[in-house]
Amino acid sequence: MSLGTLLFTWFKGQQVGTDSDGNRYYLEKKGVPGRRRRRWVLYSGKVEASKVPAEWHAWLHYTVPEPLEKPADKPWVRAHEANPTGTPAAYYPPGHDKRGGVRAAATGDYEAWQP
Repeated sequence: MSLGTLLFTWFKGQQVGTDSDGNRYYLEKKGVPGRRRRRWVLYSGKVEASKVPAEWHAWLHYTVPEPLEKPADKPWVRAHEANPTGTPAAYYPPGHDKRGGVRAAATGDYEAWQP
């Protein structure tokens, strides 16, 4: 994070809470008349917007007035993962150049369009 963001946070921010990843969420101490009070997040580690859990996303985007409670753990719910696009963990379908570039042989179910 930049020095400007840190200074703005120290002087104008009021911490509202943190999430399980260590991200800290802030609200502007004093609002400007005629405008909503600003809300922002200081990420722990790499700045990646997909690291924000759903309950905090709703609060950041003014969908709810207060942060939502963390939902009860269900056995079928997986832990939140950041978007892996552009990383070594990214998904590449079969036949992609990064997976060898070899596609499966064509089958007889394809019919070319004829005008």
